[in-house]
Amino acid sequence: MRMRPTLSWTPTTDLLPGTTDLEPVVDALSAGGVLVLSGAGISTESGIPDYRGEGGSLSRHTPMTYQDFTASADARRRYWARSHLGWRTFGRARPNEGHLAVAAFARDARVSGVITQNVDGLHQAAGSEGVVELHGSLDRVVCLSCRAMSPRRELARRLEAENPGFAPVAAGINPDGDADLTDAQVGDFRVVPCAACGGVLKPDVVFFGEAVPPQRVEDCRQLVRESAALLVLGSSLTVMSGLRFVRQASQEGKPVLIVNRDPTRGDPHAVTRVALPLGTALTTVAERLGIPVGGAAD
Repeated sequence: MRMRPTLSWTPTTDLLPGTTDLEPVVDALSAGGVLVLSGAGISTESGIPDYRGEGGSLSRHTPMTYQDFTASADARRRYWARSHLGWRTFGRARPNEGHLAVAAFARDARVSGVITQNVDGLHQAAGSEGVVELHGSLDRVVCLSCRAMSPRRELARRLEAENPGFAPVAAGINPDGDADLTDAQVGDFRVVPCAACGGVLKPDVVFFGEAVPPQRVEDCRQLVRESAALLVLGSSLTVMSGLRFVRQASQEGKPVLIVNRDPTRGDPHAVTRVALPLGTALTTVAERLGIPVGGAAD
């Protein structure tokens, strides 16, 4: 199934009103077997902006689509210039209290698994294991010709060597690691090919309009089947890639709980939506369960 390039969604009037009552979340985690599905909102407290929340990046930035990336050398040049600059900031982001709480819940056997729509690696940096990266990760690069995989840090070194002194000031950084640059700032940025075959390099992430690998989708569906409840953290669920798991859980009679300050496309399937900041909400839940969260990760 292809990830729908849906960039916006208009809430209807029949959605759940937001609440500040965390007891349903406490009860679900107390019982255990909770599958976490996280979105960009869990990383905002780490300095990575959301797509659609207050001040979301979609108000100024249209994410790269797979079709544009593969069809145009100019589009790839713009993408890699912006992404290379963004990586310097993005790669320095550290897990926040929300990521640390999720890892603590898993260590205490309250969480059965984590599916993330994010490409920032912050769940793993916080200590979560076996995270399914639904949309891939920015710290890997794949060749579209020979399919060779390589570390992003290796590509960063090559791009630095080809573009000495490239250091424009970006207007902002987006959830996909893309910096906001004008065409003039991109200038004559030089893109490097695959070191193995000379093919086109792409970050190992699912762009808008690209297919999520079928086996990855099935792995996520299996996690839903094995869970007792689904806890959605910081996702508007606008795109089908995440919403389908909410629908599956609901159809299987498993409670769906959402922590997101704004209404989501999954609200009709949820038993509650907690409209609180994620760090505050999850650390409060951890305190009520007597689970230590710990300090910030290195």
